[in-house]
Amino acid sequence: MTLVWLPYADAVDRMGGVPPGLDADIWDGVGPWPESVRDVELYVVPYMVGESVFGPLPQMRRLRVIQTLTAGYEGVLPHLEALGGPAGLAQPVDLCNAKGVHDASTSELAVGLMLASLRGLDDFARAAVDGRWLSGRRRALADSRVLIIGYGSVGAAVERRLAGFEVEVVRVARTPRVGPQSASRGPVHGYADLPQLLPTADVVVLCVPLTDETTGLVDAPFLARMHDGALLVNVSRGPVVDTSALLAELTAGRLRAALDVTDPEPLPPGHPLWSAPGVLISPHVGGDTSAFLPRAFTYLADQLDRFATGRPLLNVVARSRAS
Repeated sequence: MTLVWLPYADAVDRMGGVPPGLDADIWDGVGPWPESVRDVELYVVPYMVGESVFGPLPQMRRLRVIQTLTAGYEGVLPHLEALGGPAGLAQPVDLCNAKGVHDASTSELAVGLMLASLRGLDDFARAAVDGRWLSGRRRALADSRVLIIGYGSVGAAVERRLAGFEVEVVRVARTPRVGPQSASRGPVHGYADLPQLLPTADVVVLCVPLTDETTGLVDAPFLARMHDGALLVNVSRGPVVDTSALLAELTAGRLRAALDVTDPEPLPPGHPLWSAPGVLISPHVGGDTSAFLPRAFTYLADQLDRFATGRPLLNVVARSRAS
């Protein structure tokens, strides 16, 4: 039997069992590892537990697949590389991310952050603590031009959820492309078009993965191109934004920001971002909602069936080298 590790005690039941030829052990990332650590061939990494989830990797001598439950995988890459080192595994290991699992939750929060920031819901909540009636005219999302940077599965989900809000959506991805829907929706621009697009955007939404190319993408020149009063929404990764550059714009009162991710993260007490004007911060909760597990189990059931039957795996994003 081929052994897989799953992170939830009810995972097998919620997936309707595991495919023939597979057996499953459970490890939630906390406490001792199962005794089967040297036999596991597919490891589903526990979600949002911390660095402890990588502890068993050097002992997994038969490992062939690491499956994350996150769309981002930058934190796994150093551990994957180590598996192919001098004392590493004889076989390569595929790394698969969970593209698509968090689209609903993350895109929902992105739109929620837009609305909350533009309509001043955070200001109203703070005023309510003091019993203040904070009335006044606020900016609507309607009639805004929304620039989605990172037009992958999350970015496309953001656009779907903006339907009906009477906005104009402009799409940007690493690679520009023109498809059959371009006549009605417009093309997907490349990063090279950002200098011309940024000054026209009322809301800029970041949905990019964290890579060498996107680290620090939103720097001082990027922010300077955004027009006065524009809103930056980040549901990607904190290091995509230069925190010092953003703080300068917020402190000047020129831009607003709604951030589900920050750099550093978690944001420590006393950090100037907490008290900067015009900023709304949520604690990296974009994907962690009631919508997560049903989609995760549906995805895992398909992925395990592919693994058991030798069909190509979904979302292979990297592979270690064999020793």
